Amino acid sequence: MQTLEIATNGQGLYEFTSALRAWVAQQVVKEGILTVFVQHTSCSLLIQENADPDVQEDLWAFFSRLVPRTDDPQMAYLRHTYEGPDDMPAHIKAAMMPVSLSIPVSAGAPLLGTWQGVYLFEHRDAAHKRRVVVHLA
Repeated sequence: MQTLEIATNGQGLYEFTSALRAWVAQQVVKEGILTVFVQHTSCSLLIQENADPDVQEDLWAFFSRLVPRTDDPQMAYLRHTYEGPDDMPAHIKAAMMPVSLSIPVSAGAPLLGTWQGVYLFEHRDAAHKRRVVVHLA
């Protein structure tokens, strides 16, 4: 088991596929399931296309429209606002998206598709250092 630290600079998708591949390659276990788990309640994990950066921008734009900041009038019903206008929307987005992933591993490599990358989806405006636990069994 290992904890990876992923630095973010605000909302967006941060790919860490290469770090996962490197970690898996170092393990004694060469076949199994890679579990990836983020230890935070205001970000998510996604497997998504990594060929066209417009995909990540469009995903971010979609979720920003779906769950706007609490200073948007349509979000006035929210009560958890003391940590900033991006906080409760971040919790809502994290509740809608996965916080853990299971990826098959064979021959010491994650079995991701050709255009698939693993991303941390940061939902907060400020920079953070996010902890992602990885385990191969």
